Amino acid sequence: MVQIGGAGTQGPDLATIPSAALGSVEVLRDGAAAQYGSDAIAGVINFQLKNNAEGGSLSLDVGQYFEGDGEQYTISGNKGFSLGDDGFLSISAEVTESDATLRGEEYCTGSACVDANDERFLTGSRFDTSVAGYDEASFIAGLSDANIGFGDVVQPWGQPNYSSAKVFLNAGMALTSDMELYTFANYSESEGDGGFFYRYPGNGTIENLREIDGSLYSPLMKFPGGFTPRFFGDITDYSFAAGIKGMAGDLGYDLSGRYGYNEISYTLKNTVNPSLGSASPTSFKPGDLSNDELQFQADFTYDLAEYVFAFGLSYMEESYEISGGEPSSYEAGPHSLSDPYGLCSRVDNGFGMATDEQVATAVANGLDCSDDSDPVYNVVGVGSNGFPGYSPQSTGTYERDSYAIYGDISGDLTDQLFVQAAVRYEDYSDMGSETVYKIAGIYQLTEELAIRSSYGTGFRAPTPGQQGTTNISTRLPNGFPVATGLFPAGGPVAQALGAIELVPETSTNFTFGLTAELDSLTLTIDYYHILLEDRFNAVSVLDVSSDPAAGPDYDRYLALVGAGVEGAESIGGVNYFQNLFDTVTEGVDVVATYNMESELGDTVFTLSMNYGTQEFDSDPGRLVNGDPVFNAEAQYDFENGLPSVRGVFSIKHTMDDLSVTARMNYYGSYENSDGGGTVSSIQEFDPEYMFDLEATYFINETLSVSAGARNLFDNYPDASTLPGDSCCGRIYRSDSIVDWQGGYYYMKLNASF
Repeated sequence: MVQIGGAGTQGPDLATIPSAALGSVEVLRDGAAAQYGSDAIAGVINFQLKNNAEGGSLSLDVGQYFEGDGEQYTISGNKGFSLGDDGFLSISAEVTESDATLRGEEYCTGSACVDANDERFLTGSRFDTSVAGYDEASFIAGLSDANIGFGDVVQPWGQPNYSSAKVFLNAGMALTSDMELYTFANYSESEGDGGFFYRYPGNGTIENLREIDGSLYSPLMKFPGGFTPRFFGDITDYSFAAGIKGMAGDLGYDLSGRYGYNEISYTLKNTVNPSLGSASPTSFKPGDLSNDELQFQADFTYDLAEYVFAFGLSYMEESYEISGGEPSSYEAGPHSLSDPYGLCSRVDNGFGMATDEQVATAVANGLDCSDDSDPVYNVVGVGSNGFPGYSPQSTGTYERDSYAIYGDISGDLTDQLFVQAAVRYEDYSDMGSETVYKIAGIYQLTEELAIRSSYGTGFRAPTPGQQGTTNISTRLPNGFPVATGLFPAGGPVAQALGAIELVPETSTNFTFGLTAELDSLTLTIDYYHILLEDRFNAVSVLDVSSDPAAGPDYDRYLALVGAGVEGAESIGGVNYFQNLFDTVTEGVDVVATYNMESELGDTVFTLSMNYGTQEFDSDPGRLVNGDPVFNAEAQYDFENGLPSVRGVFSIKHTMDDLSVTARMNYYGSYENSDGGGTVSSIQEFDPEYMFDLEATYFINETLSVSAGARNLFDNYPDASTLPGDSCCGRIYRSDSIVDWQGGYYYMKLNASF
């Protein structure tokens, strides 16, 4: 899945690796594109898998939030087996299930309020629907079912329901003393669900419609209290890698191949395709997304006595596919047009023209063609409401291939100075070619103290998914829900709106730091400065209107119609990804560890701090057809919306069979603006401290039990006071970097054998 806002993140899902499969995790924090390629523009995380030939582990982790919801459990295990005299097979598995949390309040906005304790209850919208057999009492009674039993409010805010089952294996076998065969693979299935925005009467989705006999229909006949669409995703992920590595004299080699596949199959329930009227189902299959990669890699090292020369090459094929949904999820029904049956116009619109007898019946049922507010003229949205299905025009496969070659040399120039230099050339079938490089070194001032630095260039090619994704869903660009369409930058829709083809991001990365080991203290301090050019981001949502008097908004509507977008009348906003601006990201990382031994046990103190900022290095407000593609509000939030200071301080004390860990998480202050594209109001969020505590008792060499709490004092970030962020029952910013689920307590049972 591609995130539909911001940088359009389409990263790997680390949750497919069971925790029991990991031996250790290594982090390279400076730019490494010259060594590892496109995705290493800001560093690399290396997951070392367990390679045990015997023994194993089993753990059970259960817990819930202080609020009494969000119950979850995880069962994880690992077992090692020997393969022959000199081989291993390590198998890990994990099962997880977590329930949803509710951290919102009843739906209440300037447009509609269904909170009986609020003075605006049932005001601000047209709750009097005039549908035969319907009254206000049935609407109020139906509110309890609007969210189909997923909470006590019509629109939930919180973590979604989630469950998964995953297995991972790692194996290796020595073929000779200088040659080893290895492989690793995974398979996982997971599913989750979440709610969309609540639909209330008169919001453009729940409207009265004239049937061909003149009778009135409303979605309230299916959902008496309105409805909240519920989105479900079934995810399948599997991969396989195999290789052979060894030494041939002074030449080391590693020849490998891998294949990975990920698929999301969507289901949408508790909603309608409004344009189908009474014929609409309430459950839809809007389509699937899939992504796969095939790569072959050859890596070599050659020992040059004082230096090591590394080089290699790779070839990769990538594919991103959008598979179509069932027709009812995207088709335009009769009520996508005004007077669809020709009751007043006497024109055949292709949905079955009413006969004279049906017109007479319609008049008897209240039809008034002279009243432009008569439901016969109402036009409603097309497709499964909340997430229209992928139509044939939106489906397709986006493919590309690439190849790369790199070289790297490293070694000691002197007894105190170690240096490294790397260069890499990559060529993408859709993004052209790029050559990047890196130089790095560390100078040992004393046995305890060293300075280090690196300088390099990098690039990142937008993925096929980021180039090809199409999404129409309900968002809040101006503080209230509207159907918003995201279209591929290279496609006809976005091109008609002013988009240009995407190009790779490029970067220049500089780091300078100090490392020290002073008795029991280990310390690193690193400064980083990253210039990112042609940064990839979604443009600000551009308003769309079918009103001819709406100026540029109407021009965008005409562009959608001209590009053949189904249901253009119901789309209120559009955006697309672009290379929007250049930025400078810089800051300082500090990591310190101190070990203290005493008669009362061993204590380890760890401090991790970061100060970082990001600023524009080019004008982000360029105009397309007279409108800024990254508006003032988005610019302000981009530079101020994250804490500039983040820190973690922990103490771990071990005495005999008992271990206790205490941790403090600190988030500095940050700001957010709101104003429908302008900076009309700003909210400053105070710094937050959150504390964790865990105790582990080792029963014997095999068993241990742990109990603890995350966010021990049940702290929450500041509630949002800005209209766009506090809309629709939301209390906290849903995109807040500070967790807003509250305290969580848990217990773990661990066994190793």
